[in-house]
Amino acid sequence: MEIGNATNRRVCGLEVRRLKIPTGKLKKDKSSTLKETTIPHQTIVDEFNHVHDFLQKKLVTNIGDVILFYLYSMVDHSVIYQKEIKPLLENAKAALQDGELLPENDLAGIINAISIGHIVVYVEETKKYYKFIAYSAPTRSIGTSEIETTVIGPQDSFTESLQTNLSLLKRRIHTPHFKTKSSTIGTESHTEICTVYMKNIVSDDNIGLIEERLRNVNNPSFQDISILKQMLEDNPFSPFPQFIMTNRPDTAVKYIMDGRIVVLMDNSSSIMITPSSFLEMFLSSEDYYNRWTTASLLRLIRFIGFFITVILTPAYISIMSFHPGVVPIDLLMRLQESRSKVPFPPVFEVIFIELVIEVLREAGARMPTKIGQTIGIVGGIVIGTAAVEAGLVSNVLIVLVAISALLSFMIPNYLMSNASRLIRYFFIIAAGAFGFLGLTLALAWLMNHLLNLTSLGKPYVSPVVPRRFSDVYDGIVRAPLTFIQNRKRLSMSKQPTFPTKREKQ
Repeated sequence: MEIGNATNRRVCGLEVRRLKIPTGKLKKDKSSTLKETTIPHQTIVDEFNHVHDFLQKKLVTNIGDVILFYLYSMVDHSVIYQKEIKPLLENAKAALQDGELLPENDLAGIINAISIGHIVVYVEETKKYYKFIAYSAPTRSIGTSEIETTVIGPQDSFTESLQTNLSLLKRRIHTPHFKTKSSTIGTESHTEICTVYMKNIVSDDNIGLIEERLRNVNNPSFQDISILKQMLEDNPFSPFPQFIMTNRPDTAVKYIMDGRIVVLMDNSSSIMITPSSFLEMFLSSEDYYNRWTTASLLRLIRFIGFFITVILTPAYISIMSFHPGVVPIDLLMRLQESRSKVPFPPVFEVIFIELVIEVLREAGARMPTKIGQTIGIVGGIVIGTAAVEAGLVSNVLIVLVAISALLSFMIPNYLMSNASRLIRYFFIIAAGAFGFLGLTLALAWLMNHLLNLTSLGKPYVSPVVPRRFSDVYDGIVRAPLTFIQNRKRLSMSKQPTFPTKREKQ
């Protein structure tokens, strides 16, 4: 088949036919292809229809007309003029080199760039789009942590700005091994997240697992990293938190150096640490700033306090309802005397006062700060005294419930503290139904549940199961820092031991 006119030539004794392709047809095809691949700028305007802060500005430059698209509520107006408009008017060709060339047919990418606060510049002559960073959302200044307070140690905490949080980490870690991987999640919100870790320490398997889970997350929007945490956990039905959440940079750095993975999210003042263990929920960053004797004592008190807060009031129910003979007769007489005016069975008495405490706790948390503190203190005293005088509860139970509530406040991890309160109701029902037998069965369930839990596929009760004696130096108790020479087995680190000074050199 011949196209156009042909001319014959002889090359090395062979006749070669050269075809002359009509140039008009070629230009027509090129123009047609350009129309198919280039997105008209009017399409972008239509996408942002009824968006009141969407602006487009047309500028006449030395390379022709250019159009700026942006959301004025998300950009710095001084940056727009000084770094975008003024350079474009002076020398557009040079100014465009500072931007990022966007794919011409990627409408979603262009829309997303504008939505997250960037400026998109459209050049009419070349039909190309360029992205310029001008995002400037209002953020609060760095303050102290209101949840994880400490007496000694750093007092700064994370904010809702992802870039600020990254800078708080990088000011503590000065090495090229510190890696940060950025991506977006949320089909509508396109929230930016960042995964950070030490490349020379972290396990590649752990990196692969967390990245796979992040890719499989499907949710329209994420307002806080706690939502993402619930979608990434191994067992979503467990009352126990399987990843640590903290808003302290020093805590995050400590776990990063141990070989863990930290996930940060824009608009969230907390970060997520994975994998995590049950024992680590009772650790405080202040443990490493105190002497090892003080830190060990406080850790023991927290750990023992968790089990006391879970079984204290259920044990009271078991004794008063099923097993009064296990206590001395004098103590039993005092207990019976305190309950002489109470018309309810012990289990209903306990549930009633526990619910009252929960109501006071919730009211204090939802009220303004100063009023909330008053509600918690005055409300507890007034309601407790009135309940005893009215014969609704015994005065001994008031003391036990108060001790149980105080012990739950000792747990540094807020989510673990909530879990202890929830589990206590399960133990109360079991003790009310079967006494010490029900309490024993509930404890057996608790131990079995903890043994079967995992965090990013790693045992939740590590280093108890599987057992590793070197991890005990930084577990329920804390040995002197000179004895802590190994990273936790939970991390599956490439470098199980800390390098010596000679190895670093």
